[in-house]
Amino acid sequence: MKWKWFSVFFPALIGLGIDLILMRTTPQIPILYGRIDLGTLVLFFGLLLTLSFGCLLIILEWVDRREEKHLLEAHEKASDERRRFLQRLDHELKNPLTAIRAGLANISESDSPEVKGEAIASVDAQALRLSRLAADLRKLAELETRPVERAPVDMAAMLQEAFNLIQDDQVAQTRHLSLSLPQAPWPLPKVSGDLDLLFLAVHNLLDNAIKFSRPGDTIEVRAFEDGSQVVIEVADTGPGIPEDDISHVWEELYLGEGARGIPGSGFGLALVRAIAERHNGQVSLRSRSGQGTVFSMKLPVG
Repeated sequence: MKWKWFSVFFPALIGLGIDLILMRTTPQIPILYGRIDLGTLVLFFGLLLTLSFGCLLIILEWVDRREEKHLLEAHEKASDERRRFLQRLDHELKNPLTAIRAGLANISESDSPEVKGEAIASVDAQALRLSRLAADLRKLAELETRPVERAPVDMAAMLQEAFNLIQDDQVAQTRHLSLSLPQAPWPLPKVSGDLDLLFLAVHNLLDNAIKFSRPGDTIEVRAFEDGSQVVIEVADTGPGIPEDDISHVWEELYLGEGARGIPGSGFGLALVRAIAERHNGQVSLRSRSGQGTVFSMKLPVG
């Protein structure tokens, strides 16, 4: 819209510029006189207005086409993302449902208590997987619609609580975990946001680092103040993320080459990104194959 108004005043600005140049470069600007009859003058102004409006319409049409093209590209991108999401969701639902049906068949066809027990355990595990998938999907949908509660959040205390909770995990006990929080010259500033959502985001980052690292690997949780932002980093010495997967790991239900066979709902990092964005923050990652990965979440102070 601003460019449209600029185009209206463009001829006047050109005339003003030429006038200023002549006034500065010519000691005495000659005055031109001319004679023209009224009919020719009206015709001249009519042609001038026609030309001006024609140029203006061409410019407006060009701007509208650009805006329409951008909207179409955004719509196509959203459609592609939705289609990929539905394909992944179909895949994630199909596997546990197939396993549940197979388990129920084993229960009905076998008379062995051991076989029935294994089938019941398999059905229970797959049902739990579907329950977690539905719960994370509901959380993601709520994040896009419900307002985020705002209150001062003590980031240092929240990080310490999330770190203490993850340490109790049996798999986490096979990793070397560390937490680094600034103490001098001042502690981490508070962030305005929803404590539960921020805790969930940090917990998901920690859980992701544990799942995609190996026994004996190191996982570091770091937090520091960077200008008007609080930066939270979760770094690991795991196998790293393939370069082709880096741009997709924040997407819902995306399973990269290194994620296949590892249990999870596929919504963990997508929830982290959504929570950060709802708090006017952002997420990013750095990874080197065979060396490890660093996930970062930046949140505005205040």
